[in-house]
Amino acid sequence: MDAAELIRSVPTDLFLGGEWVAAENGATFGVHDPATGDELTRVADAAPGDALRALDAAVAAGPEWAATPPRERAELLRTVWRKITERADDFALLMTLEMGKALPESRSEVTYGAEFLRWFSEEAVRIAGRYTPAPAGTGRVLVTKQPVGPCLAITPWNFPLAMGTRKIGPALAAGCTIIVKPASETPLTIQLLAQLFDEAGLPKGVLSVLPSSHAGEVTGPLLEDPRLRKLTFTGSTEVGRMLAEKAGRSLLRTSLELGGNAPFVVFEDADLDAAVEGAVAAKLRNGGEACTAANRFHVHHSVRDAFVAKLTERMASYKLGPGTDPDATLGPLVNENQKKTVIELVQDAVSAGASVRLGGEPADGPGWFYPATVLDDVPKQARILQEEVFGPVAAVTGFDTEEEALAAANDTRYGLAAYIFTRDLDRALRVSHALETGIVGVNRGVVSDVAAPFGGIKDSGLGREGGTEGIEEFLETKYIALQ
Repeated sequence: MDAAELIRSVPTDLFLGGEWVAAENGATFGVHDPATGDELTRVADAAPGDALRALDAAVAAGPEWAATPPRERAELLRTVWRKITERADDFALLMTLEMGKALPESRSEVTYGAEFLRWFSEEAVRIAGRYTPAPAGTGRVLVTKQPVGPCLAITPWNFPLAMGTRKIGPALAAGCTIIVKPASETPLTIQLLAQLFDEAGLPKGVLSVLPSSHAGEVTGPLLEDPRLRKLTFTGSTEVGRMLAEKAGRSLLRTSLELGGNAPFVVFEDADLDAAVEGAVAAKLRNGGEACTAANRFHVHHSVRDAFVAKLTERMASYKLGPGTDPDATLGPLVNENQKKTVIELVQDAVSAGASVRLGGEPADGPGWFYPATVLDDVPKQARILQEEVFGPVAAVTGFDTEEEALAAANDTRYGLAAYIFTRDLDRALRVSHALETGIVGVNRGVVSDVAAPFGGIKDSGLGREGGTEGIEEFLETKYIALQ
């Protein structure tokens, strides 16, 4: 269907307790197209009372859903995976309209995001415990897993589908009920996803979706309610800290996937063509608006000039334009504030002495566009080496020794992802172990995989999503002592 028809077809009320209802105060807020700034539609603006009603529904539905056979939970997830796949074009267009990314990026996210539901449908039937004799012969040890209980998921705007399915999938597979508060910039994708879950026959109250323009007011009462037992959040480190502090008062199980400042290290023996392709993938995936995006490019001085030349040429080939333009390969940033952040970080780096090899100036006209940009000779004091740029800007610095490269790569409070390019396997393993990150890409620029644990250390968060580890975040371990 076309854009206008698609927007009209997406529910704009709250999905609360299995029903589509208006916010209790009747309020709405606008969702905008980043390519133009125009309002696409208005959605219900949840209030604190709506959140507590959603929790009432989640608590009421919890026991029956937890007792639902794992195979039935698995089949429901698989049904929704199939529905998303059948409507891949609609989901891709919807994400492009509300988030801005180019359609090829959106299509990739549909495949990636849907796969979490298929993956966790398979994990649902593999939740296991153990039964062993006590070593002292005094009895037997029975260990079992149980759903943690009602969950709150707060999702970001940069991957509207995948960050929802990466949380909803394991929660439902584990037997938990879940309330989702999507980002106010991109609520429509989760609204459409909720519609598919409803069509698939998900019992009422198991999933609620509460779009809101004032997240703190809506989530605050939930975090203070002892019936909520789990918080999962993807977003900035600053907001994550505040949420963790609030969750700590109720000792909630907490998963936090926070900011990143990924280093991309190119050693002197690297295949430069492969390194450049990896750099483009790591930098420009999702237009640079990804927590795993390469932020700092540390390149051995002996190959730096050649690398920068090749990188500049490749990034110059990206065409800036509305994500719906079939020729566009780089869409707008999500909003005006994000554009201002990118502008400020680039200007700071240039004023500190960095050289602009490509881009460096915001695009004219409507929308929140910023071109692919390459900065070379970025000095250590530049803010862009310490702050997450979240845009299509590559900041390049040089190094002489492996020790120097490691020190520079680890010189950040973040620890989500890192990338290294080298032909030396010993070095690859040595450096991977020494990097202070939860994820390392070796000779590859894309590291996200539904079958792998995703998460960081230091200021990049707590817990893991995806992989066999992802469902454990939604399960409690119980020990039963048998005589």
